[in-house]
Amino acid sequence: MRLLVLEDDPGIAATIRSALEQAGLLVEVEKDGEEGWFRGDTEPYDAVVLDLGLPGLDGLTVLKRWRKAGRTLPVLVLTARGNWDERVEGIDAGADDYLTKPFRVEELVARVRALLRRAAGHPSPVIEVGDISLDTRQMRVAKGGLPIQLSPQEYRLVSYLMHHRGRVVSQPELTEHLYFQDFELDSNAIEVLVRRVRQKLGTEAILTRRGFGYTMDGEPD
Repeated sequence: MRLLVLEDDPGIAATIRSALEQAGLLVEVEKDGEEGWFRGDTEPYDAVVLDLGLPGLDGLTVLKRWRKAGRTLPVLVLTARGNWDERVEGIDAGADDYLTKPFRVEELVARVRALLRRAAGHPSPVIEVGDISLDTRQMRVAKGGLPIQLSPQEYRLVSYLMHHRGRVVSQPELTEHLYFQDFELDSNAIEVLVRRVRQKLGTEAILTRRGFGYTMDGEPD
């Protein structure tokens, strides 16, 4: 899962980034509102943590522009402003959740996880596909009730496919959501990653739809 954090305070941004990365998420940080709006408008992020007090372009304007353009990505508004009318304004502008500074980073991570689950249609923190389960709170994958040890990148692949179970995900989409855009990637990197996960979860855990991509819910070709 690929997240954008728009926060101009370097210390807060670093704390958020570290916590979200430890939660198995791919995180990019931007401190300028104008640049953040552009990235959120043109890049395929799964969610955004948005501070309202941004330089260049304030966070509320950024959010309104995204919603006006039809961008539906989940947005958690983060701000030092605690007045109820400002909260209402942020939610009315299209925010999916609201967290006031100072905050506990554990709560922020839990709220982001919930946004990602709800956006994918999963109310429960545990997502299941057949005998494979993904506990988004503990970042654990199990098969038949037995824990499976995955590398961080393998976990991101399983997490993304399970959040989007029932849908075929193309290689380009997986590349966009599993790797930083400036990361030099081998042309067969996704195939290699899928192969490694199949060795741990079983050959039928990830199904290939030839010419379309991969899915973790369906019947093999």
